[in-house]
Amino acid sequence: MAEKKNEGYKIITQNKKAFHEYFVEEKYEAGIALAGTEVKSVRAGTVNLKDSYCSFDKGEIFVLGMHISPYEHGNIFNTDPLRKKKLLMHRREIMKLQGLVQQKGYTIVPLSLYFSGSHVKVELGLCRGKKLYDKRESDAKRQADRDIDRHMKDKSHQE
Repeated sequence: MAEKKNEGYKIITQNKKAFHEYFVEEKYEAGIALAGTEVKSVRAGTVNLKDSYCSFDKGEIFVLGMHISPYEHGNIFNTDPLRKKKLLMHRREIMKLQGLVQQKGYTIVPLSLYFSGSHVKVELGLCRGKKLYDKRESDAKRQADRDIDRHMKDKSHQE
């Protein structure tokens, strides 16, 4: 996602927990239907994707558990922070994802929220759950990579 920032993309928030809990097989982009005060809250950066996931209902896809704090200068038009939000995707993409979730046991998880021009977009991940030993293995690999980087940095400063 970092490369998108240079091309008119501004990352609002990322779901770092998703990469710890799941193997991300594929990534998709979707628009999101928000109310006016929700967009203002998103611009202020008061969004939490931590425990969010996607579900299907009548051929549509919704994100649940995405917390958008009420806009502080809002009024009666503020909405419920945890309401289910409709995602905007092509019907054949939704049907493909729904089939994969039902048959192969995948989960659709929001990975990040960002602005593409003036539109709010969600990056969705087609994910497979990690077992405890997988989490330990990825933690050990990340720690080893950190140690290698630290060692290489120390070497370059000594020269």
